[in-house]
Amino acid sequence: MTVKLVLLLVLGICAGGLVITLLVLNLLRHRGGDTASKSIEIATLNGNRTLRWGSFLLQSYRWGMKVPLLSAYILQVQKRISFRHVGDEPSLRRMTMSVVLIIFGGYGSISVILFLMQPGIAFVILSVLCAVVLNSLVLDMCLNRMEKRLLVQMLDLFADVRHRYHQHGMVEEALYEAAEAGKGEAAEQVLLIYEALTSPDPNEALERYYEIAPNRFLKGFAGISYMVMEFGDKDRAQGSIYLKGLGNLTQEIHLEILRRDKLDYLLKGLNIIALAPVLFTAPIERWARGSFPTMDEFYRSKIGFVIKISIYVIIILSYLLLQRLQQYDETRYRTGRKHSRIDQFLYKQTFIRKVALLFAAKPGSTNYSQTVRLMRESSSELKYEWLAIRRLMLFASCFVLTIGCVFTLHQFERNHILHDPVRDDRMFGAMGEAELKQATEKTSLDQAVLERIEMKRGATFDEISKALQSVNPVQLDHDTQTETIARILQKLEVYNKQYLHWWELIIAMMIGITGYHMPIWLMLFQRKMRSMDMKHEIYQFQTVISILREMDRMSVEEILEWLNRFAVIFKRPLQKCLLHFEHGPEHALEQLKEDAGLPEFQRLVEKLQLALGKISIREAFDDLDSMMAFYFEQRKQEYTKMIDVKASWGRMIGFTPMYALIFLYLVIPLVGMSFLQMNIYYEQIQKL
Repeated sequence: MTVKLVLLLVLGICAGGLVITLLVLNLLRHRGGDTASKSIEIATLNGNRTLRWGSFLLQSYRWGMKVPLLSAYILQVQKRISFRHVGDEPSLRRMTMSVVLIIFGGYGSISVILFLMQPGIAFVILSVLCAVVLNSLVLDMCLNRMEKRLLVQMLDLFADVRHRYHQHGMVEEALYEAAEAGKGEAAEQVLLIYEALTSPDPNEALERYYEIAPNRFLKGFAGISYMVMEFGDKDRAQGSIYLKGLGNLTQEIHLEILRRDKLDYLLKGLNIIALAPVLFTAPIERWARGSFPTMDEFYRSKIGFVIKISIYVIIILSYLLLQRLQQYDETRYRTGRKHSRIDQFLYKQTFIRKVALLFAAKPGSTNYSQTVRLMRESSSELKYEWLAIRRLMLFASCFVLTIGCVFTLHQFERNHILHDPVRDDRMFGAMGEAELKQATEKTSLDQAVLERIEMKRGATFDEISKALQSVNPVQLDHDTQTETIARILQKLEVYNKQYLHWWELIIAMMIGITGYHMPIWLMLFQRKMRSMDMKHEIYQFQTVISILREMDRMSVEEILEWLNRFAVIFKRPLQKCLLHFEHGPEHALEQLKEDAGLPEFQRLVEKLQLALGKISIREAFDDLDSMMAFYFEQRKQEYTKMIDVKASWGRMIGFTPMYALIFLYLVIPLVGMSFLQMNIYYEQIQKL
């Protein structure tokens, strides 16, 4: 069997596996309950067929964990799912292997199509691209559906908790009965909250739960329930504090579901539109080469290769930007320092560290202060020295990679000059077999002459004529010989120009400088994207304070401690404030204002400063309800504007690869080659 048949057999098996996996998962989804994990558990009890499938998934998991690279990939998928999945370990493993089999099956079926359409090196490049894209696409779709399903379940569960709290007036009883009566992941999450609240050490148990909570709403629900259990509920004119907190969370969940639904509707299908040009590059190229022979010269040239790679880069960037537009940033940021082995290894290399710090901003300078502040505001977990080393490595990598690409393109052009058949001057129609054979003979003759003169730069007409006579014993007529020598001279001139030019070195330097500044630009982008998450956290702080202000003997330090429990983005400034609070409350709160930087958070800290002794906490936050209502309406408007902006950007980004494929790879080259062909015809007419 040939290599091609073996690959087709392997890819066909993968495609068959995809079809079987999709059929089984579709059967389980229709026969099950609300969640994927519950559907697998219920379906397992319904028949031996589903039991065998569940056993197959577990056995596949055990087999996969024995393969080195595959085990690392399975653990990565399991880690991403585990943050949003609650259940026993076998259920998590079955879900993980279901996702892995879908990804592998989809990759196999797509690879069959790509191999049939574009065999060769293009198949390898596109296969790697499809593997990365399919992995990200399937995982994001799976996780987004799990998150949305959890939000919908939380609405019903919160309504049940409200009803049972009215019946019993006790938080723990309401949570337990609602969790027992409910179904799905939300009920399991509430059961975890109940176990944490009724544990011997609720504070420590809640801290552990906060680390694995799927979204901020469950964190807020757990915290509100614990506060009411510890301090008791207070009936105000507007009603129960606990029920008011549940109402605020329900309102937030409704807003989040509407935002997700509208964004999904407006951006639906754009991922497929952005990735579709990958399948059409080869058919368009074959059609253009067969219909317009001059396009063959373009596709074989250096600029054609660059444009083809550029289209693939545009497709990748468009897909990544669309994925970023469709993300919701729910609990993506986690506190804790993230150590990188590569950063640590490079930092230990004295020479690299000294060179990196030589180009970095010096402590005490304005650039140094701005960089440190940007790192703090973007929640970067890097040390300043690690950031300097990373920037230096990115500069070196981008510069070396660009120089390598330049040399590769020059070698590509040399091979094109030496080995590609000499085309004729026709504009339409492909060459026949006889004409192609004649063009190949011309190419072989040119190559032999060039090798005879050893690619000598500045070779004269007479030298090439002598080499031609020695290589080709058949005497050519005068016109043919003159045309052949002129063609060889032109090839020799172009061949000798394939070296590193000064402007190519400048381009490599510019790309390297771009890579050097890339970490700073990413932190600027991250700081901008974090503003909405910061406002979410401020609203959660206000909900907590609306409950705490009604409690007797509540102090500013206790409020800060409670805010620290709920904090994610503002956790470090709050921890720093609590550490220095005993040495001077005013100074600690003032430093907290400077560290935070967000105006809404600074106004909240100012109210805490007033509550230090001048007025009571209840008086300091007497306008909190109106502020929360204002912020909620403000965020609704921001959501609407953000969705409209994302929709317009999504449509533009989604169709950019298709436009690039049509215009950069077909229309503009065809027009350009047509003008060149017209110039050739015009010169031939003038010679008549």
